[in-house]
Amino acid sequence: MNDSSSRRAPARVVALWCPDWPAVAAATAAELPATVPVAVVSANRVVACSASARAAGVRRGLRRREAQARCPELHVARSDPDLEARTFEAVVAAIDAVAPGVEVLRPGLVVLAARGAVRWFGSEEAAAEALIDAVAATGVECQVGVADELSTAVLAARGAVRWFGSEEAAAEALIDAVAATGVECQVGVADELSTAVLAARRNALVPTGRGAEFLAPLPVSYLAVEPALAAPRRADTVDLLRRLGIRTIGAFAALSPIDVASRFDADVVAAHRSARGLPERPPSGRPIPPDLTVEQPCDPPVERVDAAAFAGRALAELLHTRLAAAGVACTRLLVTARTGAGEELARTWRCAEPLTPEGTADRVRWQLDGWLTGRNTNRPTAGIVLLRLEPVEVVAAGALQLGLWGGVGDEDERARRALVRVQGLLGGDAVRIGVLGGGRGPTERIVLVPVGDEAIPHSDPDAPWPGRLPPPAPALVLHTPPAIRLDDDVGNPVSVTERGLLSGSPARLRWGSRSWTVIGWAGPWPVDEYWWDPAAARCAARLQVLLEESRALLVFFGADGWRVEGVYD
Repeated sequence: MNDSSSRRAPARVVALWCPDWPAVAAATAAELPATVPVAVVSANRVVACSASARAAGVRRGLRRREAQARCPELHVARSDPDLEARTFEAVVAAIDAVAPGVEVLRPGLVVLAARGAVRWFGSEEAAAEALIDAVAATGVECQVGVADELSTAVLAARGAVRWFGSEEAAAEALIDAVAATGVECQVGVADELSTAVLAARRNALVPTGRGAEFLAPLPVSYLAVEPALAAPRRADTVDLLRRLGIRTIGAFAALSPIDVASRFDADVVAAHRSARGLPERPPSGRPIPPDLTVEQPCDPPVERVDAAAFAGRALAELLHTRLAAAGVACTRLLVTARTGAGEELARTWRCAEPLTPEGTADRVRWQLDGWLTGRNTNRPTAGIVLLRLEPVEVVAAGALQLGLWGGVGDEDERARRALVRVQGLLGGDAVRIGVLGGGRGPTERIVLVPVGDEAIPHSDPDAPWPGRLPPPAPALVLHTPPAIRLDDDVGNPVSVTERGLLSGSPARLRWGSRSWTVIGWAGPWPVDEYWWDPAAARCAARLQVLLEESRALLVFFGADGWRVEGVYD
């Protein structure tokens, strides 16, 4: 048998991408028509927006206020991964009904093997048409990409192919014109009308064996465009390549794999394999160790999302304990639920990096939320009586590089398991952790979120906050600030004037029955908030005070005088 006949044909991959999914989910939840511009914000910045919002000048990365200034009628929604996953389940169920074996990379993006769909529908073009029609039946737009490798198919689905010259300008203008009406569209250009229609509808079908050729002319930034395929540090990789003068994926692929592996880290090596049209992870002969599957009976049957999430979190802990004992990490996870009516629900999640316990718990919660409360037609008719987690693909545990401090180590795992047990006894909101958010004072900047939820603050901590207290922050922040008195050297009380200045130099601080001499002070930092709302307006100031015996306090002046807000070490 010659070499060419013994070589296996590549397993083609289909990727379906729903553009602007966070905005689509937010609009669906608010029951808004497609013409209403929508933006989703996280930490006070736009992370996703609809086509009509982009037509009005809204872009990802804008601050919320600037986005609203560009588009006054903009509907702003807060980022909600649970809502996105719950809403996307209806789309996944529609795809699964046409072509089983769907794997979810993230809400808004799925992949599946092309072989079964192509055999059923006769060709890749017909399969793509059927998948697009199935998604459209749910009221959602999608784009399809087909290629030899997963990353290439995803880039194709995201519309990475562009026409060149004057045709590109014409296509871009047509797309922008249609987007201004709130509708997504695709453009095809060809010599014949029928060919152009097929080109517009089929999205991007990359011929077999030509993945690297398809990727070569694209900007190197496309390697980091899809977060489901790239580690968070991939943006740093792209920046490094640009500084080295590498502008296109083809130029990057032309580098020797040996040179790349000897000079760069694992993420650059993975990006280089993707640029060459190869799987980001090389094929592994490691079989899945036995007894990794974990399951938990639910008695009584689970019908509420919070109860299902607790069970799923406990299962995630047990799964990762077994994975660690076997020396492997999971990159594809099958979540299965059995109901009291005998229904079997299953969904596969795929990740760019090995799953952590938190990542597993999040995906289990999202999936259970989608099954129990989603708007899909395949909602269970009875409560869940069995939950099962099964690793479908594993890699060596070394692929999950943990930090020396603050990583997912044994101490962190034991502490987190203890907190989860307390949550199971007292409720999900009973155990909270602090997250640094935006604000002017230390109390405002501490946001408490339940353990297990995404640690996202309500406001951007990096935004400009006029009057914000400079570092260092106090080591102790008092929940109930006690009243104190500041006097000058003649015993008169010190206050803050309307100009934000002290009425005198502090010389003595009185706290209850005790008093200290003021050695030095810094400030004040005036706070003028909600001046446009008389009911909520607040004029105040903060002052850092150094007392004798090396005591340092953060004091706050408001309508009721001075109070101690924090204590420095």
